[in-house]
Amino acid sequence: MPQNKKRILTGDRPTGPLHLGHYVGTLKNRVRLQDEYDCFFIMADLHTLTTAATKDKTGSITDRVRGLVLDYLSVGIDYQKSIIYQQSRVPEVTYLSTLFSNFITVPRAQRVPTLKDVMHDLHIEQPSLGLLNYPVLQAADILMVKANLVPVGKDQQSHIEVTREIARDFNKGFGEVFPLPDAMIGDGGILVGTDGQAKMSKSIGNCIYLSDDTDTVNKKVKGMYTDPTRIRPTDPGHVEGNPVFIYHDAFNDNLNEVAELKDRYQQGTVGDVEVKTKLALAINRFLDPIRERRAKYASQPDLINQIIIEGSAKARLEAQKTLDEVLTVMGIK
Repeated sequence: MPQNKKRILTGDRPTGPLHLGHYVGTLKNRVRLQDEYDCFFIMADLHTLTTAATKDKTGSITDRVRGLVLDYLSVGIDYQKSIIYQQSRVPEVTYLSTLFSNFITVPRAQRVPTLKDVMHDLHIEQPSLGLLNYPVLQAADILMVKANLVPVGKDQQSHIEVTREIARDFNKGFGEVFPLPDAMIGDGGILVGTDGQAKMSKSIGNCIYLSDDTDTVNKKVKGMYTDPTRIRPTDPGHVEGNPVFIYHDAFNDNLNEVAELKDRYQQGTVGDVEVKTKLALAINRFLDPIRERRAKYASQPDLINQIIIEGSAKARLEAQKTLDEVLTVMGIK
């Protein structure tokens, strides 16, 4: 793959279906960027082992990887423009990770904020070595394709800094091999959960998934957290920080309707039922073309397999070239 454009690497752990928070945080950005950059989209199945190294979890990875491909294709990622690949099909990345683990201290890895969040959310008192090494393996993912940019949510920015530090230290010791990748933060920020928590998260289950059908969306929106200080529909309500209106701003393309609802809500002339009903309609309107593309690709299982196999083979070629260069400059080869 000739490197005529700058490169991007980003992706997801195949731990379950992607949700609206993923779309706002990164997916929307990825679709836009695939025409401007050489894009590598990783399905990071090795990363799932850091919190779920059990047979019941590993046995379903293949199905979850296929589901992730469908999520990517459904939002508009084009496999003919970008490389979609499965991390475990590129064994060179684990070799690079082993080498890179010597360029970071344990205390530095322990300071990565997202690791603390994962441990808190999943009630992990003692992290496995794999979980602690998560940022190092992620650095290997990024640097093996010599990515220049990494589109991530704000909560992943600290991981990119670890990658930059590893690349910087390696270059200082052995020569300029790696670019220093920059984090590219999606303009949508972090989407709050339907329960009003700080963010939508699969581990918490406060999500509206890209694959949810109409009835499921209606049910989830109906149960959404709103303004806890508002007792009656005639009470003036708060719009700022209200999850229902955050979602309206993100997904309702009828701007006049959103403005009117906000005004009426603040005046106490509209109830939560109407606001949520219109939000459900807006989200379903947003999801309809995504559902249509998903159904189209779901009916072609052989194509999904082909995308995974061919994309992984292309990514592995890049990894092999990078590993060969790394071993050569280190004097190991």
